[in-house]
Amino acid sequence: MTDETTRPPAIRVRNVSKTFGEGTASVRALRGVDLDVPDGMLFMIVGPSGCGKTTLVSILAGTLDADEGTVEVLGERLDTMSRSDKTRFRRTNVGFIFQQYNLLPGLTAAENVAVPLILGGIQKRRAEGKARDMLAKIGLGDRTQAFPRQLSGGQQQRVAIARSLVHEPRLLVCDEPTAALDGETGRAVMEIVRDAAVKEGRAVIMVTHDSRMFGYGDLFAMMLDGAVEGVTRDVKEVHA
Repeated sequence: MTDETTRPPAIRVRNVSKTFGEGTASVRALRGVDLDVPDGMLFMIVGPSGCGKTTLVSILAGTLDADEGTVEVLGERLDTMSRSDKTRFRRTNVGFIFQQYNLLPGLTAAENVAVPLILGGIQKRRAEGKARDMLAKIGLGDRTQAFPRQLSGGQQQRVAIARSLVHEPRLLVCDEPTAALDGETGRAVMEIVRDAAVKEGRAVIMVTHDSRMFGYGDLFAMMLDGAVEGVTRDVKEVHA
């Protein structure tokens, strides 16, 4: 793997701030965040509840606007994009994995996974074929026609991962993907995410409180009170 110091970061944010509400009811969620995220690595953002982790990754993924600062993702300035341009950017470049699987209950596993491809303009039959291939890669080749209610929590999360990866995004954003899973299932999910991360040209960001999964990370940004306190490679320095 190429040393990340020899090329520009996949994500670069400078002086990013975000406040919710107004007046005495306002909450300053981010306070002048500076951060560089390399590609080809699993980058974890950790810190206590309410420190701004989810707000930050929402801005990096283009689903939330910063109040101040610059946000450059995959060579594109998100902070200067229109809303429609951001939507197109996400559709092409970003995959999402959440704690809640967000699968459509009336669609099979293959149909759920095919959704990003169909939204991107790929014909339904071809999209579902690619979806079945992706499900087979993560060990669910025999469950492509199952509905979400027929799958375990771990299987549903793997379907959600397949959906996030099927369009080959250059940025994968994971928000507490193992929080609702037991340890063994969480580790199986992390193996898939880890495999997706170690790929030049793809950035993977994970927000997590789950200290059981810290061993899978390459770099850790530690947040407190809306700011990044530091970035480390040493998992021993990391606290949930």
